[in-house]
Amino acid sequence: MIKKLLDKIFRPKHAKLEHHQAATARAPQNQPHKPILRAKSSNTKPRHKSVDFMQHGALCIAHKVHKIDRNLLSNAALKTTEGLHKAGFDAYIVGGAVRDLLLQHTPKDFDVVTDATPEEVNRIFRRSRLIGKRFRLVHVLFGDETIEVSTFRGSHLEADGDSKVSDSGRIIRDNVFGSIVEDALRRDFTANALYYDPASQDVLDFHNGYADIKAGILRMIGKPEIRYAEDPVRMLRAVRLSAKLGLKIDPNTQAPIAKMADLLQDVPASRLFDEMLKLFLSGHAMQSVMALRAQHLHHGLLPMLDVVLEQPMGERFVMLALQNTDSRILSGKSANPSFLFATLLWHEMLAAWEGYKKQGHHAIPALHMAMTEVIATQAEKLAIHNRYSATMKEIWGLQPRFEQRAGKRPFGLLTHPRYRAGYDFLLLRCESGELPMELGAWWTAFAEADGETRAGMLQADTSPKKRRRKPHKKPSSVETV
Repeated sequence: MIKKLLDKIFRPKHAKLEHHQAATARAPQNQPHKPILRAKSSNTKPRHKSVDFMQHGALCIAHKVHKIDRNLLSNAALKTTEGLHKAGFDAYIVGGAVRDLLLQHTPKDFDVVTDATPEEVNRIFRRSRLIGKRFRLVHVLFGDETIEVSTFRGSHLEADGDSKVSDSGRIIRDNVFGSIVEDALRRDFTANALYYDPASQDVLDFHNGYADIKAGILRMIGKPEIRYAEDPVRMLRAVRLSAKLGLKIDPNTQAPIAKMADLLQDVPASRLFDEMLKLFLSGHAMQSVMALRAQHLHHGLLPMLDVVLEQPMGERFVMLALQNTDSRILSGKSANPSFLFATLLWHEMLAAWEGYKKQGHHAIPALHMAMTEVIATQAEKLAIHNRYSATMKEIWGLQPRFEQRAGKRPFGLLTHPRYRAGYDFLLLRCESGELPMELGAWWTAFAEADGETRAGMLQADTSPKKRRRKPHKKPSSVETV
């Protein structure tokens, strides 16, 4: 903290720029030229007119053409780019935020890209932290909003760079920095390779992404087979973005997906889980699931999902759950990942539960054994966080209790912390035909009734009474003479 303060006070604002220019001058002359883009002033509109982007095949799209409303930008993103500009660096809002604004969607988050190294970004912003191993990034914090700042990426194929590639071609480590041109080439889809400069309000387009968005096409940059091998998660991302944005996947981009789906087996489970969360919580989960099936990408992601969807009751239950989730998200409400995964894996859990009961185990112990088995099986392919799996077990564990409508049990269930989630889960089971609708209606009425009405709704307790054990008397001590 003290070092940052001293550096900020005593180091001239132009020191970073002079240092970089000196380093560039000392660079070997045989290295390929990488264009360096520098901000002269944040109020000078044509900031990058000094660089001929057209020689790199890039288009500079003016505000009067793209018509992005600057007022829709995050204040935190604007402050981040302004801070980098003032320090002498280039900075652009990039990727999904630019794409969504062009599609008239509200961006979920804003990412910034710059030619400053992560360490330089960290020194510029007091509230920031370095993160990442595969590719180092900086999180810049403004209140409760976090802006992810990355440095222009270079080619991971450079021999002297900090990169590592597996035998299958998957990029394992990628800390290689380069120019904006190289960074655009490293993006996945043309729609994500758009760079918006808040100062000039121009959009830089290196791969005709603007035209693809207007044509409703999702197209991979480069050869799809190579790009999927570099990062197999791109196949899932193609399906998710197509379903979410209503973009049609380009035929050349789509063709290799089915035959390369097995590459997902090598992806870390944590990355798969994060991508699946984005897919199911996109507000277009139903379309995403159908697209997953069409592209044969669901195998191994959610074990036995094919079996579930092939069962009339199972498919109806899953689709109702996805429809419920989509409705909540599109109406601005939150959706609980625990609830969603509990619904997706419910029929696996039911099958395992029945199996343990047939082996002679009592219902409740068999239920807990089934829950443990399903979660363990799922963990092999999809690393569901413990905080989610614990809630899933609670929701599942409450289901037998909803069938007990006598005595004090219903009153106790109403006070359970997970009652609401369990109740919503019960309604899905009733609506799908797994349970009679009367059961869900009874619980709805019971929860809304007053105390006297509730007492009158209770059913007769027909469960076998537990025999009370007589207290075991200790043998009286016999006094020996």
